[in-house]
Amino acid sequence: MTTDNDFELVRGSGNIYQDFGDADAGVRQAKAILAAEILKVLETEQLSTRQAETRSGVNHSEFVRIRRANLARFTIDRLISILGRLNQDVELTVTSRPRPSNFDGMQPHG
Repeated sequence: MTTDNDFELVRGSGNIYQDFGDADAGVRQAKAILAAEILKVLETEQLSTRQAETRSGVNHSEFVRIRRANLARFTIDRLISILGRLNQDVELTVTSRPRPSNFDGMQPHG
């Protein structure tokens, strides 16, 4: 039987990469969001990676990498470009704030 004392509640920031102390957290989060939007288009329009290639001119292997969340080779600009080639408009909202000087990943909340 589990009680409230068996675990500690940790609230995330909304960015898992930041929560785990990744130095490029903002970039990685932005890429993940853009990749999810690309996958949403493929799913909504029931496109295979080959069909997406034909429609967009983007090599199907890039769609395979996106499906596997292998985003290291992509820039934010490239992901936005792929969305555009899939006939999607992209609107970005940016929020900037100083990082806490003592930030070291996830912070427990009681």
